[in-house]
Amino acid sequence: MVLIDDPSWPAHGKLWAHLVSDDNLEELHAFAEANGIPRRGFDIDHYDVPADMHAALIAAGATHVGGRELVRRLIASGLRVTTRERRGR
Repeated sequence: MVLIDDPSWPAHGKLWAHLVSDDNLEELHAFAEANGIPRRGFDIDHYDVPADMHAALIAAGATHVGGRELVRRLIASGLRVTTRERRGR
């Protein structure tokens, strides 16, 4: 399932949300591509998406969850990449 949290992360003069899969990265990449999200928006285990795409992504099938729930489900899926793991890449 593709999940999206609230756009509450400021950067580049916009608010951003996180888009993840709680199953596999192929699902996530396919959803992103089908909805016009550029691959450069992918950050190791999630896509950063601007607030102005939020409603459209939910309409396209992403399930809206709170930020804590998104992280909980990402960890449970085994797809979460921790800060420590990122440093090792």
